[in-house]
Amino acid sequence: MNLIKKSSPFYYLLFFYIFISFFLRFILIFHPITQTSFIWADTLSIFLLGFVSDFFIFVLLSSFLWLYLIFISNAKYFKPYGYIIFGFLVMSVVYISSGQTILNEYGGALPAIALSFVMLKTIMFGLFLFLPKYRNQIRFWLFTFVIFCYVVLILQNGISEYFFWNEFGVKYNFIAVNYLVYTNEVIGNIMESYPVIPLFSALFIIAGFVTFLIVKKSKNYIENIPTVVEKIKLSGIYLLLFGLSLLAIPFLSTKENSNNVFTNELQANGIYKFYLAFMKSELDYLKFYKTVPNNEAFAQLKQQITTISGETTVRQIKNEAAENHKNVVLITIESYSAEFMKMYGNEKNITPFLDSLATKSLVFTNLYAVGNRTVRGLEAVTLCFPPTAGESVVKREDNKNKFSTGNIFKQKGYAVKFMYGGDAFFDNMGDFFSGNGYEIIDKKTFKPNEITFANIWGVCDEDMFTKAINVMNKEALANKPFFNHIMTVSNHRPFTYPNGKIDIPGDAKSRDGGVKYTDYAMKKFFEMAKKQPWFANTVFVILADHCASSAGKTELPADKYRIPAMIYSPEFVEPRKYTNLMSQIDVMPTVFGLLNFDYQSKFFGQDVLKADYKPRALIATYQDLGLIKDNILTIISPKQIVKQFQLILKPNKKVATDFQIFYDEIPLAKERTDLVMETISYYQTASVMLKKKKYQKIN
Repeated sequence: MNLIKKSSPFYYLLFFYIFISFFLRFILIFHPITQTSFIWADTLSIFLLGFVSDFFIFVLLSSFLWLYLIFISNAKYFKPYGYIIFGFLVMSVVYISSGQTILNEYGGALPAIALSFVMLKTIMFGLFLFLPKYRNQIRFWLFTFVIFCYVVLILQNGISEYFFWNEFGVKYNFIAVNYLVYTNEVIGNIMESYPVIPLFSALFIIAGFVTFLIVKKSKNYIENIPTVVEKIKLSGIYLLLFGLSLLAIPFLSTKENSNNVFTNELQANGIYKFYLAFMKSELDYLKFYKTVPNNEAFAQLKQQITTISGETTVRQIKNEAAENHKNVVLITIESYSAEFMKMYGNEKNITPFLDSLATKSLVFTNLYAVGNRTVRGLEAVTLCFPPTAGESVVKREDNKNKFSTGNIFKQKGYAVKFMYGGDAFFDNMGDFFSGNGYEIIDKKTFKPNEITFANIWGVCDEDMFTKAINVMNKEALANKPFFNHIMTVSNHRPFTYPNGKIDIPGDAKSRDGGVKYTDYAMKKFFEMAKKQPWFANTVFVILADHCASSAGKTELPADKYRIPAMIYSPEFVEPRKYTNLMSQIDVMPTVFGLLNFDYQSKFFGQDVLKADYKPRALIATYQDLGLIKDNILTIISPKQIVKQFQLILKPNKKVATDFQIFYDEIPLAKERTDLVMETISYYQTASVMLKKKKYQKIN
């Protein structure tokens, strides 16, 4: 009986969570968007299985509460332990304040957050240690605060689930995950769409009242702190339930198998749905976007890619000339906006080498990145595939054995590698590339003497390029062509790099410095490469993964997707400007065209130098999917929303016509239905092919 009393903070919060979840399900059943009727078995599943699922979810969520309660004691404040612990906390504050931690290396708000947390912990511990007379009062208010936070989060989640259902008619999905990525935009939308002040005022009043009741009923825990033996028993029970929850929750989710979709959604626990959305990173296109019958979507796509037939993108690529198996080095540059370069109007001279190299290369002056994350850029040049709703294929579970550029090179007898100065575990890059036949060269493969400088993201670009030269020298001895995809890291926050290389100090943490150092490292790479016997037989493909920033006044600001791209190969690729509109997914098919490769293709990307190419560009966020064509941006979004904008050039008189990048996006007065259909065709067919596993490699 005593243990039951001592566990009162848990079960009172559990009762409250179960009540809110039950009440929410009841409300949602009668919500106007729930356009269905339920048989008795559906209702039983919704409430009974829903209740069991909620119980186990709360067990997992209460782990923080368990950790807090289990460490409540008076013994740790006794001499000498109290002073030792306090001294350790003070030293931690001093250490983090020194700015020499790994947190400071990353930069941003992380060091401030860590310092605030440790300082708060130190202050609270000091109050308990040095004010023993007030220890009980302080503990009471801290206990009340913890309970209040749980109550607020339970209420907040209930309100959020209601409004999410109000928008989409489902529990949380990847759109909810996306909302965490675009926090500023989402908060602004909420502020404009809902009565936030009355809503949150009511929330805090209710939370305060509920907290008062729970604290009144469960304060015996802090008034009579459990003994060590009692804590062990309580922990044993909790850990048993925790382990059971880890098994039960996935099992219960398999029981969401009714033919009635609303039954499955109402039965599900919203928090677990959020977790699944975060892990699976998918958003069902057919469920949330404007669609047409699949045969119509593929027929529409055939108007853009004329050699496909049926519900697939498979086609035969044939060239008249003999294949040329030159080595290919693809360099994707981290966060490199077109506007960094002189030819696009930058006057800071931060890309002198690439500015010079562009005059000797085939330059794509009007190319757009597909997304605003590295994984989107890697997906675009590796799979040559549209950016589907949700997360990039790179980060999904089903990301292996896809039809890829590496697959084509392997068919042609090439050695295929992905090179990255950081840990390829980040962003799931290692899993993706190894799962698609690439050998991985990353920071783990570097010997200590190969690293002259590194930060949180990995070795500096110079070290990566030096490593790449050594690897390629060994590959050249094997007497077979190689394809190496190199991903840079230095132009990324915290923008630290070796001092003394450029005229911006490496510890200034300047984006301009990051850009200029990456340019400097590229120069050094080509100086080394030109001395190698394989250089003359190599094609270098250079482009950005995405722009440095994606924020703008509209959902998809076109200038935030414009990136530089060029192909350099002296005596093989003629220097010139290609000015037609094109997408990041077209770069590698164009390279294959230059090499006269014959192959069976599934790529959505096309050889832009062929006569049948029709200029267009695909740009997207996690949920807004866009197509640029005829100076019109068409955007399709969840809830079957379609928007179109006329792109009106904002000319810069100092910049040549081919390198203008800034546009006003004016809502289109009359819908261009043909462009809406074309946009749907790209994204719907891509989603269908992924879902039906039709984009696997051809053996």
